Amino acid sequence: MSWYSFGNDRSLLVLKLYVQPGARQTEAVGICGEELRIKLAALPRDGKANRALMEFLAKRFNVPRKNITLKRGEQSRHKVVEVCQPSNGPEVLFSEMKAE
Repeated sequence: MSWYSFGNDRSLLVLKLYVQPGARQTEAVGICGEELRIKLAALPRDGKANRALMEFLAKRFNVPRKNITLKRGEQSRHKVVEVCQPSNGPEVLFSEMKAE
């Protein structure tokens, strides 16, 4: 099992994430078990951390924000996210480790 998987036609990428809000900067920091650990600069208030995560992923996968769906874990650090029609593979999270 891995922290990511593709749908049958590779147009859907499913990510298993462990998110740590309140960090100094937003970045992917490594794999922990079967999840990718991501630190977020946003605080977990009023959905700000979830929105920051979706924007970070949309930018990395070069897709519109509407192509990113939080499937599980809205109020948890453990999240499952779907990326529809990603322009990049999951390795992009490692090749561009830090957000702006």
